[in-house]
Amino acid sequence: MNTGILTIGNELTSGRTQDSNSSLIARQITAQGWEVALIMSVGDDEGAITAALDFILAKSNAVIVTGGLGPTADDITTACIAKAFGRKLVLNEDALRHIKDRFEKFRLRWTDNNSKQALFPQGATPIYNPAGTAWGFSLPLGDKIIIVMPGVPVEARLMLAEGVIPLLRSSFPQEAQYIETLTFKIFGLPEAQVDSALADVDFESLGVAVGFYPHFPENHLVVTARTNSPEKSKKQVKQAGHEIKKRLDANIFAQDDETIEGLAASLLTQKGLTIALAESCTGGLIAHRLTSIPGSSAFLERALVAYSNKAKTQLLGVPAEIIVRAGAVSPETARLMARGARQAAGTDLGLAVTGIVGPDGGSDAKPVGTVFITLADHFATFTRHFAFRWDRARNKTISAQAALMLLVDYLKGVAVRDE
Repeated sequence: MNTGILTIGNELTSGRTQDSNSSLIARQITAQGWEVALIMSVGDDEGAITAALDFILAKSNAVIVTGGLGPTADDITTACIAKAFGRKLVLNEDALRHIKDRFEKFRLRWTDNNSKQALFPQGATPIYNPAGTAWGFSLPLGDKIIIVMPGVPVEARLMLAEGVIPLLRSSFPQEAQYIETLTFKIFGLPEAQVDSALADVDFESLGVAVGFYPHFPENHLVVTARTNSPEKSKKQVKQAGHEIKKRLDANIFAQDDETIEGLAASLLTQKGLTIALAESCTGGLIAHRLTSIPGSSAFLERALVAYSNKAKTQLLGVPAEIIVRAGAVSPETARLMARGARQAAGTDLGLAVTGIVGPDGGSDAKPVGTVFITLADHFATFTRHFAFRWDRARNKTISAQAALMLLVDYLKGVAVRDE
């Protein structure tokens, strides 16, 4: 079954809002064993919407549409679809009651234009929206179907899982396919080197497809098997994963939904260790990522953003003469920051990062992208020197990632201590 995706909204075509719905829908459709024939985005324009629907319907069995179901004048999706296929708009009393109930529940002021969200093309079947006021709908067109959902991502996600996928399965019954996927998360290797390392693996003979998905600062490698039995799919993915690990194990840090901060949190908790952070160039990004994990108070005692030289001296005890002699961005300063954070907090570990993220501040000896990261325990320090080459925002992001990688390597017992 081929599916087309159409997202509607001036906010998308102007670039003011990122189209996250298309990727969400495409992932879910692909996971069911169906094909995504094409993806399009158009503005809130009747002619553009009609032309896009005609084009997509010519190339697919089903069209999934998001956006333009609200109460305002520029929400024209429902009316455009009704007009395009010669249908009247009909008020659905159940949908209208749902909208009014939500307004009453959240003490919102009712205006008559909200009733617009309860209008559907004649012959359409409403799709319940558990998270918002605007219901979606499905409209059968011979052996094809149009399915429409709101553009709000959280609403689209719930409706896709609870209403749309089951509807498509009943509309297009087919021989069952069992899909197994495995995602490897890789850090420290560009996409081209990942591809080169796997060049000798015949994934086709293993019965899997492999996709490369950059997700800065990581590269995600997704292995997918589609077969007529769950056991066969699992076996094929496992065999392919074994070949991938043999070649890339040193750079694979996580699988599927695992994150580097999640792994760090899990290992710290398992080992009963506490940590303090001293961040300079990352500005609190490491703390943000660790505190995104529930229960982080069990291991994170404190986090300092010691951005200035004065802060490094006053808060972390880094001698001013060291900063003058070696520089604020140096292995010496990074080590003293990590030790100072650990000692001040009374924790098992101290993790520090200092660097030049740009666009200014670099020199021939220490160009923009120079970063030093140190982890300190009771006995030793573990320091890494990086030379990143990105813009300011990405240099901060990759520095935080590298710091968490060092922490995980230490907790796994594979980090090399300073001499």
